[in-house]
Amino acid sequence: MTKVVVRSGPGLTQEITAGLNSLVSDEPVAAGGGGEGPDPYSLLLAALGACTSMTLELYARRKGWPLEDVVVELHHSRVYAADCEHCEDPRAFVDHVALRIVVRGALDGAQVARLRDIARKCPVHKTLVAGIKVDDEIALAAP
Repeated sequence: MTKVVVRSGPGLTQEITAGLNSLVSDEPVAAGGGGEGPDPYSLLLAALGACTSMTLELYARRKGWPLEDVVVELHHSRVYAADCEHCEDPRAFVDHVALRIVVRGALDGAQVARLRDIARKCPVHKTLVAGIKVDDEIALAAP
């Protein structure tokens, strides 16, 4: 089981601990933050990109394929789910992630096509596409 702890810092800065690693998240200055780190959606995209790249590298290594480098570019946007029939309704939007993978190496067309299929099997991709059940709990800290 993965455990991540996020603690609020000054302003909107968030101090994140994931195992022995730590990083900071924040909102851009234009959104009221201090710009001290990636915003939460950028972290989500980073998780998907990292998982995609790792999955491809592990697969190619197992197959003995000459994959030299993987670059994953991601963009997040919110698009209308339908023809804007109910545009004022927040549920009229769907989150959209555009994911572009560039691979380098002496790969043939069949290998590149297979890597595209494998990219969709990265665990984070599968989790996001399937949907996530989140169990929320809030507790008041002891004084």
